[in-house]
Amino acid sequence: MHIITMLALLSILVLVHELGHFGVARALGFKVSRFGFGLPFGPTLYEKKFGDLTLCIHALLLGGYVSFPDDDPDSEIPKDSPDRFANKPVWKRLCVVVAGVTANVIIAYFIVLLVAVGSGKLPSGNYIVSVKDLQQGKQYSAYAAGLKAGDIIASANGSKIETPSQFTNIIQRSKKFDGYVESAKINDYEKQLIAKNPSLNGLNEKTSIPSGIKIILPESTPEKLIVFKGDKITAMYGYKPSGYKLNNNQLKLRDSLEEKNELTADGKVSLFDIASARSDNAHPVDITVLRDGKEVALLPAYPNKEGLLGIRLISDEIKIPSKSFGQSVKLSWNYLSSNTEFMLKGLCMLFTNKIPLSEMHGIVAITKIGGDMIQHKGIWDGLLLTALISMDLAIVNLLPIPALDGGHIVFLLIEKLRGRPLNETIQENIAKVSFAILITLMVLIIFNDIIALFMNKL
Repeated sequence: MHIITMLALLSILVLVHELGHFGVARALGFKVSRFGFGLPFGPTLYEKKFGDLTLCIHALLLGGYVSFPDDDPDSEIPKDSPDRFANKPVWKRLCVVVAGVTANVIIAYFIVLLVAVGSGKLPSGNYIVSVKDLQQGKQYSAYAAGLKAGDIIASANGSKIETPSQFTNIIQRSKKFDGYVESAKINDYEKQLIAKNPSLNGLNEKTSIPSGIKIILPESTPEKLIVFKGDKITAMYGYKPSGYKLNNNQLKLRDSLEEKNELTADGKVSLFDIASARSDNAHPVDITVLRDGKEVALLPAYPNKEGLLGIRLISDEIKIPSKSFGQSVKLSWNYLSSNTEFMLKGLCMLFTNKIPLSEMHGIVAITKIGGDMIQHKGIWDGLLLTALISMDLAIVNLLPIPALDGGHIVFLLIEKLRGRPLNETIQENIAKVSFAILITLMVLIIFNDIIALFMNKL
């Protein structure tokens, strides 16, 4: 039932988008041939003609379109007729194209405002992150660090903790055996190796050590603390490990030497190999907690190879009360603008490959997450998610891809600058290629959704 509710909300967003195109087109005197709700594939549930407009409702509701005489190759309207979309002034066509995303932005704001007025509060985007309990086992460092159930995580490595993902990301990035080591640490370990094994003195660091030589291994010590800079999304996705990246042989050597304090050379490893392998270790995590109303700085915690400390977290989002309509108007604007900025940064990181394509999700994931949110948190949270999806639709539709509104805007701007449109064949070829790429991307996203469902990641 909750999934059906979410699908209905998503369908409304699509309908609003197409009504934006349709309303502005009719207001500016465009002849609209068809208005379709749903994708024009499979059965048509309803079709009726109202004057010169045909209204259609298709079975696949998650889609829509507004069709002009230009879209019908069998149209009887002459090519030079003012009733054709292509013969209208560029500014009018631009208004029609932009109207869809404008409608999505407007409905997004009014949904947030409805939640602010109806519930009397809006999420701040920040959370109180607490320790629910600790797991047993010597492989976890939570006990040694001094963490206790009920502690509120105030900061980690100097970063104020405002979301659970922010904290878990710091822990994951600091895990043991991340495969990167700072050059200074490798150089320092080489000196310790030579001090413990004088026979290695004078040997080139990259030359293989003769077979049979026994080498005493100095203790492997933690690496340096990782400090995250920037906003929340940069901290989550913008971090790149620094230092020397271990090769496959060094990684295998590292694993084989984990619990050892000496090595018999096999003629295949060098001083540099040993130093690199032994220098790869966990990064300390300096955690400050709030305990009984006081800040307590704990001993350094060291995540294991899986990036775990041995704690379970709980989080409560901080809500901002809206005590008047005027305050609701302001809070709604702040909420939508801050989340839009977050989405834009995420999109930029996706295109710069800082966020992997495997992190992209689509309609299947959105419906599942939205349905779960409505079920467990209520309709207000479901509506807020719908508002953010509406903004996301607006952003994505503005991308300069010919199959999207942004692509049409680019073509119109080129036409305005050139004084004439691009060759029709060129436009069609570009549109076909772009559409093929878009379909491929959609298939990839649906595949990501299905994998995430089966892996219980949604």
